Amino acid sequence: MPASIEQVVSPADAADTGSAAQDTLYERAATEFAAPLARLVRAHEADASHQQDLLQEIHLALWRSFAAFGERCSLRTWVYRVAHNVAATHVLRAKRRQASRLVSLDDLDIAEDGADFATAIDESRALARITRLIQRLKPLDRELIILHLEGLPGDEISEIAGLSPANVATKIHRIKLLLADAFGRKDES
Repeated sequence: MPASIEQVVSPADAADTGSAAQDTLYERAATEFAAPLARLVRAHEADASHQQDLLQEIHLALWRSFAAFGERCSLRTWVYRVAHNVAATHVLRAKRRQASRLVSLDDLDIAEDGADFATAIDESRALARITRLIQRLKPLDRELIILHLEGLPGDEISEIAGLSPANVATKIHRIKLLLADAFGRKDES
């Protein structure tokens, strides 16, 4: 192309173009994944006042991350990976601040929840019970079951969590057995 026709792009214009793409990706993700992100936040943070803080942290991290997105994976995988990392960091910080004890699947004592499961007929009470059980899991186990409940396939969960597909499948199966046991049912999956 002749030099006289060549378009000259200043560094500031190039940054504006990148920022516009970043803004567009963020707006798309914020709209498309608003409900799943809200559920992810509720599953990671029991305190309603801290849920809003976590959601804001996730949105800020998402916006920042789109500068490096490069479409290396699907938008959904990227959003969940960023949200997972922010939520895991949030949980670890909260754990350091609090004396609360998170337990592994093996150490989770269902009887500690106290209430008789037969009385938990009401759907909202059952959902609250599952949420409490999930919130007591270690961050990685919690994230795996949340992503599974959001309907993500095992290969995407594996990519997000950084585990092998077989390990993801095993952990999800164990968590499902645990939850089914908590409700006095056999695993039907």
